[in-house]
Amino acid sequence: MSLPVILVALLVAGTVFWLAMETSKSLKRSAQLETQMLELRREMQSVATGQAQSSGQVKAIADSVSLRLESVNTAVQEGMKGAAQVTGQITSQAQSVMAEELKNTRAQIGEIQKQLGEVQQAGKQMSQTAQTLEGILGGAKSRGSFGEVTLERLLEDSLPRSQYQMQYRFASGEAADAVILLRDKKLMAIDSKFPLDAFRRIATEGEEARRTFATAVKGHADAIAKKYIVPHEQTLEVALMFVPSEVVYNELLITTDAKGQQLDAYCRDKNIIAVSPNTLYAHLCVIAMGLRGMQIEENARHLSAGLSGVRKQMETFYGVFDKIGTHLGNAQKSYQEADKRFEKTQLTLENLLNVTNPEALLESLPEPTQAALPLAPQSAKKSA
Repeated sequence: MSLPVILVALLVAGTVFWLAMETSKSLKRSAQLETQMLELRREMQSVATGQAQSSGQVKAIADSVSLRLESVNTAVQEGMKGAAQVTGQITSQAQSVMAEELKNTRAQIGEIQKQLGEVQQAGKQMSQTAQTLEGILGGAKSRGSFGEVTLERLLEDSLPRSQYQMQYRFASGEAADAVILLRDKKLMAIDSKFPLDAFRRIATEGEEARRTFATAVKGHADAIAKKYIVPHEQTLEVALMFVPSEVVYNELLITTDAKGQQLDAYCRDKNIIAVSPNTLYAHLCVIAMGLRGMQIEENARHLSAGLSGVRKQMETFYGVFDKIGTHLGNAQKSYQEADKRFEKTQLTLENLLNVTNPEALLESLPEPTQAALPLAPQSAKKSA
């Protein structure tokens, strides 16, 4: 056989083998597909059975839900009827309460109107009183008296009478409205006069009057510094300018002069402190506390001096006491020595009284001792 024929035969044989293998695989796949189809049919049958059962359950649930909905509908209808009744009751009660509140509101409005009428009447009376006060304080002398009275009342409320003096006159003949008497005979002058006429014109004349007011205040501060700051007469380097009105004092704080400087700053530059009734009271309270502190310090110095004297007396007493102790010690030592000697003498005396042969004892003693003893001589004994 030739080579091509052999090759063709081999090719045909390989093709037949391959077809046989593919056919076998196809048969296996067909068997697997049939098996899967059978399982799918079983699952479909079980699903159909479950669906039928589920349909029955759904129907039962639907019937149950329908019954419950009917009961809920009935309950809702009954609740709506009850709610309508409650709403009617609430509406009736609300109308009653609103009517009562309206009645009370009308009464309160009437009371407020009455009170407003009283306030208006009080305002008229205050206006009349202000006009009367303005008439009383119309003159400079009256305003000065008012400021002096106010100043004196504040001093009375804040300081003991011994710590201030009204109408204090300096060597120049100028009299300060009040001075506060400080430690070491120092004085703080207070002036209660103030240019109120310039302030009163501000409301009617405006800025022009305000400039006049600033000029008047600066001139008044200069006059106080010149008249009442007198160091060689024991005054402090500062004085108080009392403004007897809080409104005027506030105007002083916000007003500037032609150079743009605040009036209170100008006063401080001149060692003048502007004070209103409220701020003066605060200053006086601080001064009173300082005076009390100075008095406490003075008392402490006196106490310290007294304690120093007591200490010296104690030292002197200790020296005398130590001497007495020395003397007592010497006396005790002398007493002990005398006591010992007395015991020895007493013992010797007892021994002498208890001897049986006093003549032999007398002979054994020295002559001065024999002469001192009260024994009879031998010639007397023999004669006896």
